[in-house]
Amino acid sequence: MIQLIDINKIFTSKSDRFYALKNINLTIKKGEVVVIKGVSGSGKSTLLSIIASIMKPTSGELNIDGENIVSLSDIHSSEYRRKRVGFITQSFYLFDELSVEDNLLAPLIIRDLTMQEIDEKRESALSLANIVHKKKQKISTLSGGEKQRTIIARAIVNNPDIIICDEPTANLDKENSLIFIQTIKRLKSNDKTIIISTHDQLFEEQDFIDRVYQIKDGEM
Repeated sequence: MIQLIDINKIFTSKSDRFYALKNINLTIKKGEVVVIKGVSGSGKSTLLSIIASIMKPTSGELNIDGENIVSLSDIHSSEYRRKRVGFITQSFYLFDELSVEDNLLAPLIIRDLTMQEIDEKRESALSLANIVHKKKQKISTLSGGEKQRTIIARAIVNNPDIIICDEPTANLDKENSLIFIQTIKRLKSNDKTIIISTHDQLFEEQDFIDRVYQIKDGEM
């Protein structure tokens, strides 16, 4: 489903060139859960941003079901992200004064949906993320674990094929990290392709993880 071929990312300044990624080759099959490990600055987030088409590589190909996403225009890259990618981050980026369910509106309002269809999609995502019981509460009243579950619900409300998680448990305690992991397990059972960047040892202990990769100084 996902194929990265000779991916390089170079950041340049007036006096320097920094190789964030060096000749990355990676294939991820549909329905797999893949963990990418590495310390801060190793290139994990850059790699995930390229897979999500938030950032373009300096060179190389990113093929999604045989289509080279790198060659897409900005508007078509945005369409790819909207339809096919859900992004879960360590920072919450939620609207504190809105309710949980209203925070799920952003990915839906640009689609031509009826209010009934929007409600059905929100309810399904909230249920899968195990936060439906808090849907009327403001974000400012939630715990860290509940905010993370809201982020998950927002990421999956459009039913994306690919779910990308960037250090998703960095701000969670062990109990909430384990709850998050169980949610990922449920998403895999729904045939989602999931890529997780983390240095959390808990992920390596899970039997549903298909593969673990190490990235160091931009090399895998």
